[in-house]
Amino acid sequence: MTERPSDTVSVLGLRARGRHGVLPEEAVLGQEFVVDVTLHLDTADAAAGDDLDRTVDYGSLAAEVVAVVEGPPVALVETLAQRVADVCLARSRVDLVDVAVHKPQAPVQVPFDDVVVRISRARRPRRVVLSLGSNLGDRIVALEHALVRLEAAGLPVEIVSPVYETDPVGGPEQDAYLNAVVVVRTGLSLPSVLARTQAVEALGGRIRDVRWGPRTIDVDIVAAGEETLFDPICLVPHPRAHDRAFVLAPWSDVDPGATIPGHGPVAELLQTLDRTGVRRRDDLHLEVGR
Repeated sequence: MTERPSDTVSVLGLRARGRHGVLPEEAVLGQEFVVDVTLHLDTADAAAGDDLDRTVDYGSLAAEVVAVVEGPPVALVETLAQRVADVCLARSRVDLVDVAVHKPQAPVQVPFDDVVVRISRARRPRRVVLSLGSNLGDRIVALEHALVRLEAAGLPVEIVSPVYETDPVGGPEQDAYLNAVVVVRTGLSLPSVLARTQAVEALGGRIRDVRWGPRTIDVDIVAAGEETLFDPICLVPHPRAHDRAFVLAPWSDVDPGATIPGHGPVAELLQTLDRTGVRRRDDLHLEVGR
């Protein structure tokens, strides 16, 4: 089950006239509907940067919800609520949404105050590919701790690749890396996944002071199916994954049919790369729950 983020943004009491209902006259005459939506998302980055692009613009969302109510009629309030939820979950930063659709003028033949349908919807769980790396301290222990911390962060690990040792490329002089690819299954939005992978890095002692410098642990989002993320500090698919053998080799080991949107099959991309300096370490093993 997807863990609910602690932050919420609510838009309450949205009013619009719609023609939804089972009775023929409801589709002709219409009536007022009232909609409440509560969005669950991580707002920490938006608050830190005072940046609207890193949260949800509730003004434009309100207009979209009203457009749904005023749009093509449906028979059931439940269907209308689902359509509202779909609009909310189309926002890339929303993890879950609670929707309440009120029909205060429903054709009920006894005195009543309101008819309300309430639903909660989350993103469908899907696989997200992460790349792990370490070249400081006890490297294999750092990777093992990262697996444990990913699980604790609500990113359950489904698949773990073999371990590779990689000579460093670029940056200052430094020791070789241990690398692996893991596949997690989650319904969280990519911004929420990013926040949690960064928390895992912080717990592992990651310090970002030198570009391409040595690090105790590195956790990068590589891909999430066909999804994309354009974030000031993270792009998905990873913009350099297609030319990194230390990513493609372990990824191909665990998912030979994988593809990178915009670049093609991982196995074919790997064949075009120089794998010198990238060595599979079959003497080292990572396991979930180890």
